[in-house]
Amino acid sequence: MSVMGKSFDKWFNVFILAGMSVALVLATALKFESASAGRWMLLVSAFGSLMGVLATVASANGRIITFLFGLLDVSIYGVMCFIGQKYGNALLHFLYFVPMQFVGFTQWRKRGESEEKKVNARRLSARLRLWCGAGLVLGSSAVFVALRLSGAPGDTAIYDAISVVCNVIGQLLMSTAYMEQWYFWIGVNISSIVMWSITLAGDPGSSYALIYIIKYSFYLINSFNGLRIWLKTSRAGEEDTSRTSAD
Repeated sequence: MSVMGKSFDKWFNVFILAGMSVALVLATALKFESASAGRWMLLVSAFGSLMGVLATVASANGRIITFLFGLLDVSIYGVMCFIGQKYGNALLHFLYFVPMQFVGFTQWRKRGESEEKKVNARRLSARLRLWCGAGLVLGSSAVFVALRLSGAPGDTAIYDAISVVCNVIGQLLMSTAYMEQWYFWIGVNISSIVMWSITLAGDPGSSYALIYIIKYSFYLINSFNGLRIWLKTSRAGEEDTSRTSAD
């Protein structure tokens, strides 16, 4: 990577972390008085969101510490989703994301991540991309139907379903170090912003929803940067593999 590229990555990370921290402090301060009985939820949500941003920044840069921050983030977020009646996302985080942090840690170690080196990124084959696309469409449809049958509000069920399936595929691809994870994280972030915006609009007292709107907005910005970095590193990995095969 060029000196200019490294400098950009450094300052972009500073922007994401500093911007998220300032936004969380301001949002928490503004909503703290009106939150009344939900003040503890507001504070816990803010802490979990900060851990999540640390996780996404570390992930974009191919650093294994992402799984430590991620474990804190997904555990807290699962509790908040359950309280906010986003049952699909709540179950997803408890039953899938928590154990996948340990799977990801193990897999990234196997793929060469160390203090001196980022994880060896790779790309899906055309056939696997097709399977992922089909899984997104079919999975989102099935989860949407299941959520509606369970009584979930219709105006958030569709975004909850898309978020659930993008999360599942994205986490699997992340844990196995595939570049295409970032397309699914972008889907997660957009659907989550819409989902929590609907919650806040329908119940202004749900102050913690604002925290998650801010969180996923910063996630969305970072996911485009993660896609940029992983496109480059996965391309380099493919070239190294080709040279090794030729030798």
